[in-house]
Amino acid sequence: MTQTRTGGEEDVFAALADPMRRRILDAVAERGDATATVLAAELPVSRQAIVKHLTVLDRAGLVAGRRAGREMRYAVRPERLVAAARWMDRVAARWDARLSAIKRLAEEPASRDPGVT
Repeated sequence: MTQTRTGGEEDVFAALADPMRRRILDAVAERGDATATVLAAELPVSRQAIVKHLTVLDRAGLVAGRRAGREMRYAVRPERLVAAARWMDRVAARWDARLSAIKRLAEEPASRDPGVT
């Protein structure tokens, strides 16, 4: 297996910011595992571009590569996506709470506001 540096959610989001990397991740997930050659045959980019994208995904901890003979086979590492989803859930919950508080304030009758006559 390749050595991965697993940083924070920032690495995951930076890796997923590129539409081609998302397509590559989807393709690997659909297949279970794949080589850069197989992915290049399915996607509209060169094998070299696929390898570069896989390197970014690997560094973010989203895929893991393992050597199988002369090939590198990549598989999705779902735990990094799960951790990022948990982080997004926490952020969404905070925003929901803030929006609910704003809604409550906006819906309070004007008679409760001492500055309104």
